[in-house]
Amino acid sequence: MNDSSPAPATPAAPAVLDVWFEFQCPDCRTALDDVRALRARYGDRLEVRLRHFPLEKHKHAFAAAQAVEEASEQGQGWPYAEALLGRVAELSREGEPFLVEVARELGLDAEEFDTALIDGRHILAVDADQAEGKAIGVRGTPTYVIDGTRLDGGKSQAGLRERIEEITDRLLADQS
Repeated sequence: MNDSSPAPATPAAPAVLDVWFEFQCPDCRTALDDVRALRARYGDRLEVRLRHFPLEKHKHAFAAAQAVEEASEQGQGWPYAEALLGRVAELSREGEPFLVEVARELGLDAEEFDTALIDGRHILAVDADQAEGKAIGVRGTPTYVIDGTRLDGGKSQAGLRERIEEITDRLLADQS
């Protein structure tokens, strides 16, 4: 068959930004503004993947990571993560009951959240993220990884969004 029509254009794969977060981390709350700005600027051309890196010094961080996984299962991962990061002090003070309350506030199945936290169905996903983070040198949160470049936001967020934008712009330009 001799078909000389041009092949249909395939959409370019988005650039991928992995963000290792911890939900009792005040620096992650600050980083949320940068992540929102990146998501707004690039839309579906930048896939922002939330990765878990609960720190031992924060008592409720591991449960919060599991709760975010449950929110993702219920289709509200980002809104739930943003709600938690906006209320870090409340999570630190109130613990696991607060995780279920936030789910209820967002209209999620709070009973299923409670059950998920009890039965530990999301432990392996959180453990896998944490293990991968450790393997690539994540030591604190927030940490960003884009195109093999690791950027540590735990000491300072200054200049990180601009650096991520430079890398993303280059990756997207390389695709055209």
